[in-house]
Amino acid sequence: MAVLGDFARLIRSKNAGPFMLTFDVMFSDEKTYEKILKLKVLTKEVFCKIYNLSKEDVLFFEHKDARAIKISIPRPYVQCDKNDGDVYGGQQHAPLVEIEVPE
Repeated sequence: MAVLGDFARLIRSKNAGPFMLTFDVMFSDEKTYEKILKLKVLTKEVFCKIYNLSKEDVLFFEHKDARAIKISIPRPYVQCDKNDGDVYGGQQHAPLVEIEVPE
């Protein structure tokens, strides 16, 4: 089965300040972007389930002109907290890469 990482040009996470993380899923062409949206591969609900978050904590945007999905969430720990295992927020996107895309 295909996964989101097979369709996206870029999937990344990064800091959006010391208290927030942001995720970007970008596509090379409109056809692929529209297909992923139509199949509801990545929705706010899917993201919440993967990251065990409530909908109220998730900002979710579909940006047609950029052919991108952007998601922002509170960081689990403030950046540089002694329990923060990813100071730059650059490793948090990995579960998104493996989301299955129906045929």
